[in-house]
Amino acid sequence: MLFQEQIKTVKQAAPELAATTNEQRNAALAAVRTALQQHQEEIFEANRQDMEQAEADGVSGPVRKRLKFDEGKLRDVMAGISDLTGMEDPLFQTQFARELDDGLVLKRVTCPIGVIGVIFEARPDALVQISALCIKSGNCAILKGGSEALRTNRTLFDIIHRAVINAGLPADCMMQLEARSEINELLECHDSVDLLIPRGSNAFVQYIMNHTKIPVMGHADGICHIYVDKEADLAKAVPIIVDAKTQYVSACNTVETILIHEDVREQLLPMLKAALDAKQVELRGTKDIAAVVDCVPATEMDDRTEYLDYILSAKTVKSVEEAIVHINRFGSHHTDCIITENPQTAEHFMNLVDSAGVYQNCSTRFADGYRYGFGAEVGISTGKLHARGPVGLEGLVSYKYKLYGSGQIVADYASGEKQFHFKNLYKRCIKNA
Repeated sequence: MLFQEQIKTVKQAAPELAATTNEQRNAALAAVRTALQQHQEEIFEANRQDMEQAEADGVSGPVRKRLKFDEGKLRDVMAGISDLTGMEDPLFQTQFARELDDGLVLKRVTCPIGVIGVIFEARPDALVQISALCIKSGNCAILKGGSEALRTNRTLFDIIHRAVINAGLPADCMMQLEARSEINELLECHDSVDLLIPRGSNAFVQYIMNHTKIPVMGHADGICHIYVDKEADLAKAVPIIVDAKTQYVSACNTVETILIHEDVREQLLPMLKAALDAKQVELRGTKDIAAVVDCVPATEMDDRTEYLDYILSAKTVKSVEEAIVHINRFGSHHTDCIITENPQTAEHFMNLVDSAGVYQNCSTRFADGYRYGFGAEVGISTGKLHARGPVGLEGLVSYKYKLYGSGQIVADYASGEKQFHFKNLYKRCIKNA
């Protein structure tokens, strides 16, 4: 079967999947969870082979860390599936109902987007999370993972696909791509694919956007910042920065640049440098940083770099306004944090920094769908349309308008014979009867 014909079969399965009940989709998720547990040794063996190949190919340490799928990763994705199962059905929710006239009622009701293509890095746990979110939200999924995880992804996909089919979902509700050449073929399928979510560098996301007619929700670079204000509690600042840099160094929500108010530079830097040295983090600093502690000289390129490694750049600023300007210029609009005990300064920072996540006194590593209580995420959107920040169930549904009439025609209203009498019946999301 030709590639575009395969994609069309997924599109044809979309209405069938959209019509499933929450009970059916939850049963499929439960089946996936059980199957992953039953076949864990098979998964671990495939991952062992991928890890060996990655090491032989000289793949960097941070990428190998993402690639690893062990008991801990399995436990996490299974917990995420359980959380999703317990969540309210995102479909068939009436967002508002309005009576336009007697016997003419308008409702806005949530529905799946349809067919979602996700291109993601070499993270096998991402395949599980994305598959689970698409199942729960009633969306068909086309999945393309990084080539370094080829064996693990293939094994995971086969296990998940068999489980959902055995649970009664449409056989064509999921499709896996493996060849890199298939990405360009996918970009041509605007008649069958409703949304693309590419995860990767800004250059990669821009390439996808520039070569397809399919709507794109971009998950791009994470050049995240922490600004240490002159009124910061430095006892909080050091562990926050260390966590944001080292807790999982290859994640997109890891901090890459710290901005330090000049009034606290000399007090903070010796403590921070000692803590970073203990974690083997290379500090790159401007001349004003180097005047206080030993560091690698920083260049302007460091302001624009997502290291995904044990490297952190630092510079001083004279004010919160200067920090805001720097972040909005050099950041990726992902997640940025201020450390301060002044609530007015924090609110000023959080209102003016143009990012999907703006934090006070906590690690940027909290920018995650699971930690937000979303169950999981398909990515973090740095755009502003439809969904922003961690994209969970809410970001994977759209809505349609349902109009219930009793013989009305527009001509009567255009002529003035009848008048609209708008009356809101309810606005809050409740289950559609």
